[in-house]
Amino acid sequence: MTAKKRIVFVVNPISGTQGKKAILKWIDERIDRALFDYSIVKTQYAGHAVEIAAAAAKDNVDIVVAIGGDGTINEIGRSLVHTNTALGIIPCGSGNGLARHLHIPMDAKAAIDLLNTGECTCVDYGKINDMPFFCTCGVGFDAFVSLKFADSGKRGLLTYLENTLHESLTYEPETYEIENEEGTIKYKAFLIACANASQYGNNAYIAPQASLTDGLMDITILEPFTVLDVPSLSFQLFNKTIDQNSRIKTMRAKKIKIHRTKEGVMHYDGDPVMGGKDIEVELIPHGLNVIISNKKKEEEPFSLLQQIVEYFSGLKPKHEELIKQKYNHLFVLNRHLLRRLSKK
Repeated sequence: MTAKKRIVFVVNPISGTQGKKAILKWIDERIDRALFDYSIVKTQYAGHAVEIAAAAAKDNVDIVVAIGGDGTINEIGRSLVHTNTALGIIPCGSGNGLARHLHIPMDAKAAIDLLNTGECTCVDYGKINDMPFFCTCGVGFDAFVSLKFADSGKRGLLTYLENTLHESLTYEPETYEIENEEGTIKYKAFLIACANASQYGNNAYIAPQASLTDGLMDITILEPFTVLDVPSLSFQLFNKTIDQNSRIKTMRAKKIKIHRTKEGVMHYDGDPVMGGKDIEVELIPHGLNVIISNKKKEEEPFSLLQQIVEYFSGLKPKHEELIKQKYNHLFVLNRHLLRRLSKK
């Protein structure tokens, strides 16, 4: 008789935009008890998931499942690299970039079912100044917006879009030097994204050709652009063709060094942190075991309008006034943006 595998579910109660009580109920209802013994642990503070996952790996637990977003996945994943313990994901964060890249269902019930039937694969991960990342890291505008998003006190796609609209009006591109095996090149850039996975989250594909198993990072450099470039850049970001834009420069490397003229913010998997003038980013091949689907999944189309409608329709009728306020706020933001652009 084959021994049951052990699973530890790690719940971040505050990640994302939804509660977790229903997910815990579904785990109890849907996990295959003939295959698994499981326990559930709730995180109590930032970094707690790191400790929980490290203890589980030391105890030779078979799977540690992250119930949360890319930040929770990062905390758990960094403790599981180069161990026999696999990472499982029930995505319920704000962007879910790694889960989307791996075609893990966004529906929690389906993600639980996947744990019963999925297979294990070994993927790459990266480090930015020795801090692990599994999806993307970078400097420039995306890191700056990550900082604003973290300080906003609210989560979700609309909050991210609001911060992006506000800050894009005044953000000034910086000059960077990028050193790789072929030499050093200087760029004036809006952002530099180093991607292990293809997207930030919410199907925003900053590096559409990126692979989690090729041993290389896909580096995307967005050079300064004009107002006329905004529609095409926005469309291509969500249409998996941004690498075809003339404002985009790309390269692949296992390791790069980035030099900037001043200290500032950088991000890893969407979490902002302050860094120095010199930044080292490298990829470590085949370092993390992950549970993925063994079935081919159709591409998930992105519709910004659809996501906004779903967001508002998910609010209860008693929040009708809140809905009006949110729509009015978005209208004001767009009007402000158009007014500023028309003056340039």
